[in-house]
This record gives sequence, C-alpha cells and structure tokens, in this order.
Amino acid sequence: MAITPTPKIWMNGELVAWDEARIHVLTHTLHYGMGVFEGIRAYGTADGPAIFRLTEHIERLHRSAHMLGMEIPFSVDELIDATKATVASTGLDECYIRPIAYFGYGEMGLNTLPCSVDVSIACWPWGAYLGDDAVEKGIRLKTSSWTRHDHNIMPPAAKTTGNYVNSSLAKVEALRAGYDEAVMLAPNGLVAECSGENIFVSRHGMLLTPPLSAGALEGITQNTVMTIARDLGYEARTDNLARSDLYIADEAFVCGTAAEVSAVNSVDDRSIPCPGPMTRAIAATYADAVHGRDDRYRHWCETL
Repeated sequence: MAITPTPKIWMNGELVAWDEARIHVLTHTLHYGMGVFEGIRAYGTADGPAIFRLTEHIERLHRSAHMLGMEIPFSVDELIDATKATVASTGLDECYIRPIAYFGYGEMGLNTLPCSVDVSIACWPWGAYLGDDAVEKGIRLKTSSWTRHDHNIMPPAAKTTGNYVNSSLAKVEALRAGYDEAVMLAPNGLVAECSGENIFVSRHGMLLTPPLSAGALEGITQNTVMTIARDLGYEARTDNLARSDLYIADEAFVCGTAAEVSAVNSVDDRSIPCPGPMTRAIAATYADAVHGRDDRYRHWCETL
C-alpha cells in the first residue's frame, strides 16, 4: 500500500519537513538490520484523534532496544510527547504511526558499541492492511516454507528490523502463490504467528493463540483481543498449536495494529467457517474500543 506523505517527520528531537527526513547511505542499520520499530494507529474519537495504547507501544520499543543492547537516547515519556506532536502536525483524524530507533551514520562494521542511536517518528494515512472486507470475507493463509526464528538465532520477542527479512520472505511467497498471508512455524514445527500478525483459533468454545515461547511476538493487539474476549465471556489463553489445529479450527482470525482483526477463511486450502461468532463479536468490540466508543477501554485511547 503506497505511502501518502504528511507535512512533518520527527527526527532526533525536532519536526522536519517530510522530504528533508533523510539518512546517509552508510547508516549502520541500513547495512546490518540492527534497529527496532513499532506500528501504532491513531483513530478518530469523540474527543479528537487518539493514539491507541501509545504508552504500551513505546514501552515495547524500549524493551526491544534493550534486548539488542541499544540505548535509546529519549525516555518513554519524551517519545510519547514526540509521537503526539507528530500526529498533531498532520492534521489527520486517523493515521498509522511508525517510530524507529536505529544505529546511525559514522561507524561501520559489526560492532555497534561506537554507534550513535537515532530515532524517528513518521505517520501517514493507511487503510486496513489485509483489506476493508477482511472481517466478513476472511483471508486465505498458507503455511510458509520459511521457518520462524529460533530464540537463540534472532530474538522474536524483539520487534527488530532485521527480523522482518524472515517475515517478508514468507509474505511474498504467500502472495505469489495466490494467498493473502503466511503462517510461520517455529523450528519445532509448532505454529508461531503470521508474517506480521498474531493468530487465534477457536476449538470447542475456547480461544487459543501461540505463546511467546513458540516464536510469536508478544502482541499489543493480541493482548487487547484477549482482554476483549474475556470481557465478552469467552475463555482465551495462550497455548501451543500444531499446524493441524489450524485446519480443524471452528473459526480463526489474525490480529495486529496494521491488520486490526481479520477473519481467516482457509489455511492451506482447508476451509474454516468464516466469519465465526467469536470473530464477529471481537472485531466489533475492537472497533468500538479503538474509536473510544466503549467506556471499558477508554484508558487505551491517548488523546493528543
């Protein structure tokens, strides 16, 4: 999906014009993939634009950096304020937000210790990642030939730029084969997640999603969905899933900041009832939550 420019991007403490937000070709992270990022959304609410679970996203950015031994030179509070200022500068009611921390220009080689750490925040209008009709129509999943990272190879718990080479290979493979998204398996063969979303399945009235130990990112939308599901009276928990568990699911959906809540209609050409009652209920409540229409979740909507 093409990017529509907005007026400003925040870079290292100041807002600069979109076209002036540039980095050098020898920026360290461009060569070695050692950076961390987040995907966040702002939604229109009765109180104006509000950023959904902003604090949790920025806290996760800092945790990801800590796992890489990267010290972000801005505090959580400073980056929260910077994100709000960047969104406000766009004049948009709704937008996608991309903070990124990366090792900058000035040092080359694998040693990151002498490198500066730069931080940028950009935002732009962006629709539903998997399509506007993904809740009702559902998406087609394909099990990828690419295996999700092992914890001792690349830390899947960190939202690291280099990790997403793995995800991009899986995504493009699925698209070229005529599917919408890829399911990635851990080295032990258990389900980890999709290329950019957590996955949920329903079996016998229970909602299950793979744990962090299986290579899934500890998703903020995943946590949101589990909270909503329990508030709706469903039993929801993390548990290991085999590939075959997906084939015989009573219903399934994927979730993430970009994808929001999107139903699954098939996995490896095995059809799944779509959309299921849990999926419909959770997707509707999620939409109310992010737009500030449900008082139970208003604390997640951080206004500018």
